[in-house]
Amino acid sequence: MSAWRDRFNQLTGKTRLAVCRVFVHLTGEEVAPVLGVLNRTAREAIDVDGDVAVLGEGLVEICNQLLQYDNYWQAAANEGDVFWDEGEAGDYVDELFTDSADRYLSEPQYSTSVYDKNSPLSLPVTRNVVVMLTVACEGEVPALETDLADISALKVGLKALINLHYQERLRAVQVHFSPAQLGDELTNDQVLVNFPELIPL
Repeated sequence: MSAWRDRFNQLTGKTRLAVCRVFVHLTGEEVAPVLGVLNRTAREAIDVDGDVAVLGEGLVEICNQLLQYDNYWQAAANEGDVFWDEGEAGDYVDELFTDSADRYLSEPQYSTSVYDKNSPLSLPVTRNVVVMLTVACEGEVPALETDLADISALKVGLKALINLHYQERLRAVQVHFSPAQLGDELTNDQVLVNFPELIPL
């Protein structure tokens, strides 16, 4: 039925919009550098106030970093839907944004006082990082419209996200991650409770 609807909408000249969210759970002593890249791109995203071209560059950097850290992938999940109406696609993007932001420790708290001379120099290092990437894009993306809870499929999916930026097909980009701050810790139990959709790789 949906294939028939897709063909009908193509005939009427409507634009197909795919919205998807990808979860990647990394675990290990060495995953902290990923948080550095995530925090930097998050700050840049705030500075550019939604410029999709700049957000796409950040997405490319994050996907490349995740691909370099594939040895530390522990679990993954993805979800999404297809729309022919911009308003409906936008509502779904907002829904995913709210859900991602409400996840445990996923909202960064950027303050002006970055350095406190009384604070200890060594911060506890989390062994778990969960990255949530949400995009809306034009057209079909078979590599994202499939189950990504498989290492090879996830690699192809992350590369597809990178290509969407270079093809200028991205309409919205959101990045959330937990823990959002260096020094915060995400325990194994917290991962299970707050990210129940994750499937071990």
